[in-house]
Amino acid sequence: MLMLKGAEIILVPNDCGSMKPRIQALSTRAYENMVGVAMANANGQNAGCSCAYSPICWDENGICVDNTIVLADDLTEGLFYADFDMDAIRKYRSKEMMGNTFRKVGAYKGLLDSSISEPFVRVGQE
Repeated sequence: MLMLKGAEIILVPNDCGSMKPRIQALSTRAYENMVGVAMANANGQNAGCSCAYSPICWDENGICVDNTIVLADDLTEGLFYADFDMDAIRKYRSKEMMGNTFRKVGAYKGLLDSSISEPFVRVGQE
């Protein structure tokens, strides 16, 4: 929804562990939504991994490139800076096919249904 409403960079404040699948998902979200994504996480054993990903996954010749801008380790405490090239991102978004090019937004109504079904019902959910 953020991308559909015009977001170019999404900031994700975080405070949790088991980061490997989470940072992989953030890289994927940047790619498929054609937005920059930056996540800040508290450092610690099995935590940390503050990161930033560009949506740009191919260079001008169609060669796949690593979209990682910043990826901290789990224990290092500090400030990490991500430099997003907004001109390059806007150019990339104007010619590539991900983002909202083939989205069927009308099909999202079911996603907004707040009912919870097994096996995902948890104590305290209504």
